Amino acid sequence: MSDPEGISSSGGAPVNDPGVVHEVQVDEAFLTRISLIDDQPLGDRAASFGQLADELRAHLEGTDGDVRRPGA
Repeated sequence: MSDPEGISSSGGAPVNDPGVVHEVQVDEAFLTRISLIDDQPLGDRAASFGQLADELRAHLEGTDGDVRRPGA
């Protein structure tokens, strides 16, 4: 039998419940980088976030980071 929508398989609180607090460890260098990107002009910001997304994807996929975006 499947779990009801929004309920964790462990029978706990709904996954999307805004009252549930999840602890997340955040790398300060990552937050600094996000802040620096956010302060850039729009065009530069888009390119920087695109590069960051490529780096994160490469990290998650375990590749060497040589990911090329179409048109880049």
